Order: sequence, then C-alpha cells, then structure tokens
Amino acid sequence: MALVAGFLAHIEGGRRYSAHTVKAYERDLGQWLAFLTAHKGRAVTSKDLSTLTGTDWRAWLADRRRDGAGPRTLQRALSAVRSFYAFIRTRHGIDNAALALVEAPRAPRRLPRPVSEAAAKAMLDDAGTARAEAWHGARDTAVLALLYGAGLRVSEALSLMGRDYPLADALRITGKGGRTRLVPVLEPVRQAVEAYVTLCPYPLAADQPLFKGARGGALNARAVQRCVECMRGALGLPSTATPHALRHAFATHLLAGGGDLRAIQELLGHASLSTTQIYAEVDTARLLSVHAATHPRARRAAGG
Repeated sequence: MALVAGFLAHIEGGRRYSAHTVKAYERDLGQWLAFLTAHKGRAVTSKDLSTLTGTDWRAWLADRRRDGAGPRTLQRALSAVRSFYAFIRTRHGIDNAALALVEAPRAPRRLPRPVSEAAAKAMLDDAGTARAEAWHGARDTAVLALLYGAGLRVSEALSLMGRDYPLADALRITGKGGRTRLVPVLEPVRQAVEAYVTLCPYPLAADQPLFKGARGGALNARAVQRCVECMRGALGLPSTATPHALRHAFATHLLAGGGDLRAIQELLGHASLSTTQIYAEVDTARLLSVHAATHPRARRAAGG
C-alpha cells in the first residue's frame, strides 16, 4: 500500500528511526493490512482506513491473540498503527475516530536486570584474559568498559570511529531517534581503549570503525554478545548477564550512589524521564530484598 510505504520512508529518512525499528513497524503494519484484506475480502482502500469500526479493530486484536500474540506484542502493533494514522492524518487528511477508543491489554512492567557491581568488575577483568589473542581481550575489555563506564548501547560503542581516538573528556553520541548527547569518559574507560589501540594490529583510519573484528573489518554486536556468553559460564553468571545488562548496571549503580534521575536520563539518551524512572524501581526492589533478607524483624516475621 502506497500510504504505508510513504510512512516507512518518513520514519526512516525524516525521523531517522533505526533500521530495526523501521523493520518492526513494517512487519506490524504488513500483518495488519493482511488481516484487513482477509477481513474485507478485497484490497484495502484509503476510504476503508477512515471507516473502520470498533468491531473491526477488536476483530484484528482477537486475530492476533489467536496467533499467540501477548500483551507487549499487541501494544507494539497498536502503537505502530497509531503512528501510521498520525502520519496519514497530517499528510493526507485520513483519520479514524474508532481507533482512539481501542485499548491494548496491559502488560506487566518489566524491570531492567542489571548485573551487580561485583559481576560487572568480574566481567571486565575476565574479558582481558579470556582470549588467546591479547588484542582481542583488550578490545573486548574496552567495549565492555564503554557499556558499564559510560552507559553506551552496544551499537553506540561500535559506532565510534578512528577519528574519535584518543577519547576526549566527553563523547558526543548519537543514539536512538537521532538524539545526540554528551557522555563523560572516565579515566579507566579511556585507559581501556588506549590499551586496545596499542595492541590492535590494524591501522585505525579516521573514517573507519574504531573497534576491529578478527580480520580487520568492523566488530559486530553479535561478537560482543558471544564474548559475554562465554564469560557467563566461566564466571557462573545468570543468563541475564548480557552486554545490555552492563548499561542497566551503569544507570542503577549511579542512582544507588546518589545520582540525579534527570542527569542519568541525559547520560542514557532517554527521550522520556519515565523510561529512566524504572531504574529507581530496580533500586527500591534491591533495597527491599536486602531488608527482607537481613533485618531481624523481617526474619522473625518470615519465620512466624
């Protein structure tokens, strides 16, 4: 459908959504249009988009549920459709009043699962010794140091270029949605990157990725994930100990140390403070767990 193609081009080019997000929108909207085509028994027209009823919308969500879609999947699909309608309302004057009344089922809020301070330190220490090639270990340590010490996403760390070295006191990072932020660089993080550059056998051109794979090409995210997966077994860490868990730990440990929530939002590059506030819930949950396990009154109450 031309309207959907125009919308996808808009969020990819004009709004600078990530390729992953664009693909997810394309998949959700494609499924929605496929359902409408079967539901109507013909190709969907722009007039159909404006005349869909509450019954039509409920039938679509019920169809997704029968296919096994859970609350989060339904929320994401409905969000994609709402974004599409916002676009065609502005660009083409097409609206649907019934859509405003549609509600997706609520999903339980999932808390981030950061690694502990001890686990983060163990991961950084082990990364430097787990590889046969010394420069591989130094590279892995540098990448993980950027995740835990600067709160970068894996994609953001791997987007650093040769021109970014030596690291300045602060990095200008472009994250999700094209949002740019300044991230302070701690001395241990800078030293980890310097150690990697010193050992790296490949030249670091200004316009080439800073982090190199085994054959000199760009290091990819899957290689970082495999590195952490190997360490989990060696260190006895749970499956929740992932590269992204180090970014979660960056935020949680800053908050536990008295960091300001608004400042942490800026450091993480979150568009909304509500996204960052979930880390306060993580810290509260940890404190309650410690209290229940250690406070004398809590132990007596548990024991009857």
